[in-house]
Amino acid sequence: MSDSPHARRFHGDADRLRAPERLALMEVERVAKLATEGLPQGEALDVGTGTGVFAEALANLGWSVSGVDANPELLKLAAHHVPTAHFRQAPAEDLPFETSAFDLVFLGHVLHETDDPVAALMQSRRVARHRVAVLEWPYRDEEHGPPLEHRLAPDIVLKFAQQAGFSGVEHIELAHMDFYRMQI
Repeated sequence: MSDSPHARRFHGDADRLRAPERLALMEVERVAKLATEGLPQGEALDVGTGTGVFAEALANLGWSVSGVDANPELLKLAAHHVPTAHFRQAPAEDLPFETSAFDLVFLGHVLHETDDPVAALMQSRRVARHRVAVLEWPYRDEEHGPPLEHRLAPDIVLKFAQQAGFSGVEHIELAHMDFYRMQI
């Protein structure tokens, strides 16, 4: 049975996205540091920004941050939490930015929600100058996060990255998440 368009997108309670136990599982500060490691401080795009958790972490590291999300209600919350960032409504598969507009493009818990993960990665690669970083739930059945059938196994993420044209992918297993650094 295939999902209907947008069926995998987050439709839950927005407060849950910033629940302390969820933030602890995501290791937000560590992930932001891993995403930016070795890059000159610059401009970052947070794709599928939700309430702006990672946009906020990147801004706290001194990055100039923009964010996109398909959900206008979540964008209002993101703007409240990260008033220095610039937010726009857009799906991950159709980013409204110029080619090479950002030093870093970050997708936190969004790739599994896209209607076309390869298109989302291709768009992310197009607007990134240096790197695309992806955080995903591990491919195992857990209490937190989406159901197993919505999660992406590491070999699938690596296949999608190859199809999107990335020159290399580093997979880092965190305590509760899978993190990927994709080189342009």
